[in-house]
Amino acid sequence: MRKVNQKGWFFVLPVLILVAFNALVPMMTVVNYSVQETFGDNVFFWQGLDWFQQILRSERFHAALGRQFLFTAMILAIEVPLGVIIALSMPRKGFWVPVCLVTMALPMLIPWNVVGAMWNIFTLPDIGLLGYLMNHTLGIDYNMTQDPVAAWITVIVMDVWHWTSLVVLLCYAGLVSIPDAYYQAAKIDGASNWSVFRYIQLPKMKQVLTIAVLLRFMDSFNIYTEPFVLTGGGPGNSTTLLSIDLVKIALGQFDLGPAAAMSLIYFAITLFVSWLFYTLMTRNDAK
Repeated sequence: MRKVNQKGWFFVLPVLILVAFNALVPMMTVVNYSVQETFGDNVFFWQGLDWFQQILRSERFHAALGRQFLFTAMILAIEVPLGVIIALSMPRKGFWVPVCLVTMALPMLIPWNVVGAMWNIFTLPDIGLLGYLMNHTLGIDYNMTQDPVAAWITVIVMDVWHWTSLVVLLCYAGLVSIPDAYYQAAKIDGASNWSVFRYIQLPKMKQVLTIAVLLRFMDSFNIYTEPFVLTGGGPGNSTTLLSIDLVKIALGQFDLGPAAAMSLIYFAITLFVSWLFYTLMTRNDAK
């Protein structure tokens, strides 16, 4: 029987230890705060599961969680189909391939806080290019600082502009891996464009689409910087997503116990839904 050489793990072990240390220490600190209360001076009082019960019964938490799920659902419903359509429209050969790829990658290179600041200035009613165009040229009453609907639309459009490129690049990588023989056989059989997409392109993109959906779900469900810089959670609490509300509780109100319990519940929800997505999308492959 051939022996398997396990020495390669010694090269990976330092990275695993470093990642585990950076992940476990902050996690244990959060767990510690979630079951205790402190009034400063490093004095703690045992609280048990009271913070978890308080968060789970809080209408504020339920409202923020509902806004978070709504935002994520809208993002996935827009960015995944749009990314597939753009990827299908991009050339496979020639001069325009690198041009399209670089153009698609540009939005993802911009830091998150800069994206929020850019769109904040861009959408200001009087001096922003989009705000001025909407209000003074098109005659549409647009003010995201006062209208919750306008604020929601702006946050959604900003995220679509920023992250659809990720879906496009992943789908494009799946498309270019399809051999030309598949298309030639489909052409000989007289297959329609829809048949080519359904039976050739979509199956080949399934794996990358699974990755795209998981990445976009996790990122959109934990998004903070862009909407906070753009709207600050307003007007009112209309765009206060769960991440923004968590920061307000932890830093604004300095309620470390409830914030720690909320962050653990937040983490558990993200982990569970990600596992559910992955299980459903890979179920047919397992069969």
